[in-house]
Amino acid sequence: MDPVDILTSIRVLIVDDDALVRAGLTMMLREAPDIEVVAEAEDGREALKALDRTDVDVVLMDIRMPRLDGLSATEMIRSKPQPPEVVVLTTFDADAHIHRALSAGAAGFLLKDTPPQQIVESIRRIAVGEPVLSPSVLKDLIRRTFSGESATRAAEVRERLAVLNDRERKVADDIGLGMTNAEIAEHLYMATPTVKTHVSAAMTKLGLSNRVQLALLVYEARLTGSELGDSPPPQEDIER
Repeated sequence: MDPVDILTSIRVLIVDDDALVRAGLTMMLREAPDIEVVAEAEDGREALKALDRTDVDVVLMDIRMPRLDGLSATEMIRSKPQPPEVVVLTTFDADAHIHRALSAGAAGFLLKDTPPQQIVESIRRIAVGEPVLSPSVLKDLIRRTFSGESATRAAEVRERLAVLNDRERKVADDIGLGMTNAEIAEHLYMATPTVKTHVSAAMTKLGLSNRVQLALLVYEARLTGSELGDSPPPQEDIER
């Protein structure tokens, strides 16, 4: 990523009911000169209170927490005006819940055993509007979530995507492949600002809040029963 694309200081809120996890993430992120941990919270309620007091760019959100879980908190945060980006922190056995988080507007998810440098780089990507889902993880997630109803669901999604014009659909297809704006610009022979315009237009027409939701729709439109029966592809680097 071009350094000029990175915010001067990315303000992060860490939400996890395990104090050791919060402390470990805080110590790790303090090593990054462009990331500042501005608050911690032990559950969703405390996270919402922290956001009322502090400006935050990215929230690292655990799923399973007392009082208010991470999924409900994500929905509430993303419904706010100009909300921060939310990244779900999870173990992969919670993938059925990840779809709900992404549908609510989360920018992606990180496994709790992701190497520290990848977590740092993922936060940087999310802060400038890039998702942190690799194509293989995205496909596996949708396979598990929509198993048994893929044909009907795919038809519904294809009909929904029909509102896009040709250029918007081509850009959306590339987002579904995990491409960044710069990669899409090169692939479709567009200027990067033009790609951003098409992305924004597509999300507005479809009533979406971020490009991860757009990637989910595109991937769902491609799924068939035979694809759901395939063996899972090897996981690619989360920072595709």
